[in-house]
Amino acid sequence: PSPEVCGSGIDENCNGEIDENPDLDGDGWGVCDGDCCDSVGPGCLNPALVNPGAFEYPGNMVDDDCDGTIDNALPPCDANLASNTNNAMHYAQALNLCQTTTLNPPLPQRRWGVIESGLHLASGAGSPHASSRSLRPQFGANNPAQHGDRLVVLSTGHAAASGQSNPGFASFQNGQSMATQSTFPADWYAANGNSLPNAPGCPTPAGNTAYNPVMLRVQVRVPTNASSFSVRMFFFSAEYPEYVCTAFNDFFVTLVDSTAANNPADRNIAIYSQGNNQWPVGVNILQAASGLFTQCSNGQIGQCGTLSNYNGCTGTNLLNGTGMDIMGSTNFSCGYNGRHGGGTGWLTMSGNATPGEIMTLRFVIWDTGDELFDSVVLLDDFQWNINPSQPGVLPQ
Repeated sequence: PSPEVCGSGIDENCNGEIDENPDLDGDGWGVCDGDCCDSVGPGCLNPALVNPGAFEYPGNMVDDDCDGTIDNALPPCDANLASNTNNAMHYAQALNLCQTTTLNPPLPQRRWGVIESGLHLASGAGSPHASSRSLRPQFGANNPAQHGDRLVVLSTGHAAASGQSNPGFASFQNGQSMATQSTFPADWYAANGNSLPNAPGCPTPAGNTAYNPVMLRVQVRVPTNASSFSVRMFFFSAEYPEYVCTAFNDFFVTLVDSTAANNPADRNIAIYSQGNNQWPVGVNILQAASGLFTQCSNGQIGQCGTLSNYNGCTGTNLLNGTGMDIMGSTNFSCGYNGRHGGGTGWLTMSGNATPGEIMTLRFVIWDTGDELFDSVVLLDDFQWNINPSQPGVLPQ
C-alpha cells in the first residue's frame, strides 16, 4: 500500500477503491479537486471554509483558497482603466471584483468570481447614455478612489466632477436631459406595492418613469466561505436643499438577487433601517436618520416644497471640486442662492449572500418625476466577509 494518487486508475492504498476522492469536511470539494484541508489539522481549524472556491480572508494565517500561499489577497486590478470605457467588466474591476469565472466550470476550476457584467437602463434593458457612467481616480478634490486606482461614477446627468473630461462636466443644477428613460426595476417596484418607498412625512414621488437611468449589473459566483459583502458608496444630489421632501427626489437602489434569507424582501440594501422601518438612500434620508446626509450647508431646506430647518451637516469639504459646491441661484431653485447640492459622505453598504451561489447585484440610479437637478453615486471597495451582516448602510 502507498498513498492514493488522484486520477491514476490504480488502487495504490489497497483498500479496494480506485481513485477515491474523500470529502471529509462536506464542503463539496474532495482532495482530488484541490481541497488542501479536508480535516482539522495545523493551520486549518475550519476545514469546511477552506477549498479552491473560497476567498483569501486577510490576516487569518490560513491558505483559504488552496493556492499554496497564505493570506495573499488579490491585488487591485483597475489601473489605467479609461474614464469613458464602455466595457462593463471594467466597472466590476473598479469595484474591486478582480477575479473572473464561468457559469458552469468543472469543480476543480469552480472558483469565485465575476461571470458577467452589463450597463443598462433601470428596467434592465437598453443602454444608458454614455455620459451617465464613468471610472475616475477621484471625484472632486477630496474623494479619491477608496481601493485601487478607480471608483465607479453613475449619474442621472454627466458622470463627471468640475474640470473632468471623457465624459465632460455639466452642471448638476438645473440638470441635464440624457434623453433616456425606462420603467423602474420591476421586481423591486412590485415588492413595494407598485409605489416608490419614501422617507416619513414626505409626499409620494411623482410618476412611474425612471428618467436618465443607469444600471450597473454584475453577476458573480460567491466564495464558498463568504456569507456577506460590503461596498463603499457616496450619494450626491443637487436636489439639496430646495427639493428635499418633494415629489421629485431621485432614487438610488442596490438590488441583491440572492438566496440568502436575511436580505430585505424587496432586495434593496441601499437603505437605512430603524426598528421595523427601512428608508431608502436619497436626499430624503435626512428626514429619517441623523448622521447619514452630512456633506451640506445647514439651514433652511425645502424651498420648492415645505420649508423646514436641517442641522445635520458636518461640513462641505467633500463637496469641493465636485460641482455640487458651485454657488448661486438658477432656474427652478425657488430663490435659493447657495450651494448647488449636498451628499451623504462615504457610507458602507452591506448585504448577505449564500456561500457558493450565483448572485446578481444591480446598482441603479434615476431621476424621479422629471429630468432636472441631477444626482450622482460613487461606488468602490467591494469586500467579502465570512460573517453575515446587517443589510443596509452605515456611516464610515
